[in-house]
This record gives sequence, C-alpha cells and structure tokens, in this order.
Amino acid sequence: QLQLVESGGGLVQPGGSLRLSCATSGFTLYYYAIGWFRQAPGKERAWVSCISSSSTNYADSVKGRFTISRDNVKNTVYLQMNNLKPEDTAVYYCAAERTRFCVKSMAYWGQGTQVTVSS
Repeated sequence: QLQLVESGGGLVQPGGSLRLSCATSGFTLYYYAIGWFRQAPGKERAWVSCISSSSTNYADSVKGRFTISRDNVKNTVYLQMNNLKPEDTAVYYCAAERTRFCVKSMAYWGQGTQVTVSS
C-alpha cells in the first residue's frame, strides 16, 4: 500500500531553518513526482515545490530559500527550508503522483507536519 509520512516540522524562529522529510513506501519513488504543499490557518492549500525524474520546481514565495531533493535508495524526499519567515507557518504535506513531470494535482497524500515560525 502506497504511504507517505512527513516529519521534521516544529517551532523555529524567523531566519531559522528546518528540513522536512517525506518517507515513502509501497511504490518505486523514481517513477513518481513528489510535491510539497502547505496550508496556513484560514487559507487554501498551496503548492510549494515538486520534484520528478525530469525536473524540480518552486513557488515564487519560496524560491531561493527552499530546496527539494530526493534519495531514491532511502525512498525519501526532503524539503530544506532556510531563512524561514512567519508567513511560512502552515501544515506541510507531501504528495505523490505517478508521472515523470511535476504536476500540481496529486493522488496520494501524507498526514502533514506542522511548521511554526515565530519569535
């Protein structure tokens, strides 16, 4: 059964860093695109970043601060978040879609991990 489990969230001060992990199981990571999304209180879920076998992409709001990467041996995707801002506060979700390309509509979702940026 396909599963995605996020971890690495927490409380961090503005300007700090966190690395989120998305541990996957039940499928071959190479054949899937993995996306990170976030949902802030009172707001709709927003796409953050995506990695596939052919590309990586970022939302403008995180470009230059966030880096997505994948380890096909460990079946894990990471989101390194640097220079965090209060507006990055949200529940972060990873998601998967069987495609070689980055897409924003994905079929499989994790349960989310909370990121709070506050002094």
